[in-house]
Formats: sequence, structure tokens, C-alpha cells
Amino acid sequence: MKDRLEKLKLLIFDVDGILTDNTVFMGEEGTEFKQFCIADGLAFYMAKTAGIKLALISGRYSPATVSRAKELRVDELYQDRIDKADIIKDLMDKYNLGVDEVSFMGDDLVDLQAMEAAGFAVAVPHSPHFIKKRADYVTETPAGKGAVREFIDMVLEAKKVDLEEMWEKKI
Repeated sequence: MKDRLEKLKLLIFDVDGILTDNTVFMGEEGTEFKQFCIADGLAFYMAKTAGIKLALISGRYSPATVSRAKELRVDELYQDRIDKADIIKDLMDKYNLGVDEVSFMGDDLVDLQAMEAAGFAVAVPHSPHFIKKRADYVTETPAGKGAVREFIDMVLEAKKVDLEEMWEKKI
């Protein structure tokens, strides 16, 4: 598996159920709040620093997702899109990447085709069995609680990125 992780240059993530625990708080006026894991955010920073491209693809639109994507400085953000596999193919063309250089992390039915389009598919523990069955890796950590960090740490380790050295250079 380390050989496959080492090749990854673009990491793509679903949002709800991956960056969050699948919970959305809705206010009376439709105001939406989401809870994001800070460790996942740091992992995004580490991946970007290591030269890895990052993308988010969500099946629904959310201003909270826009805000989080801006804060994380993701390279690509797509919302209100269920054609995730087509977006992955477009991103591979845009960045001139082969399928073995792209991963997708998803958790449910809307993510299935995207998982199949990417060279490395990741799921989380709460995913239905048919999603886990198609994943190359299922995180031990729950979604919204550091699952993204777990996966990015694996990628960076496979690429032999020294996280302590990286951090010292950025201070």
C-alpha cells in the first residue's frame, strides 16, 4: 500500500461525512453550522506544504464549506455536484495526472462512482458495507474526528516527508 500512497499527488475529499461527522446544525432562518476537526485542517496544511494538491467535492452547497475551504486554501472546491467522478476526470486532465496519482475519500452512495474513478479510494468507519468493500483503505478514526488527518499522515509517511523538519522550516 505504501507504494500506492507514495504516488498520490491529488487528494480529493467529500465534505459531509468526511470533514464532518455527518451532522449539520440548522438554525431557524436556515443558517447552517458545521463542526470541523482542527487536526484535519493541520493535515491539509502539511499536505499543501509537501506539494500535494487538495480538492473538496460536495453533493450539497454550504456556506460553511466555502468558509472552511478558503481557510484550508484548497486548490479546488466543487459544491452542489453529484457528478463527482466526472469532476475527478476533469481534475486529472487539468493537472495532467494519471489515475494512480489521485485519491478520493468518501462515505456513502453519492461517492461510489468517485471512489471507483480515483486510483486510491478511502472510506470511514460509518460508511455502509458496500462502500467499505470498494475502499482501498478504511480509516480507524471516525469522520470529523481526524479521519482525514489519519489518511494524510499515511500519505506523507509513504512519501517520506519529515513532519518535524517541515514544521521547523515553516516557523
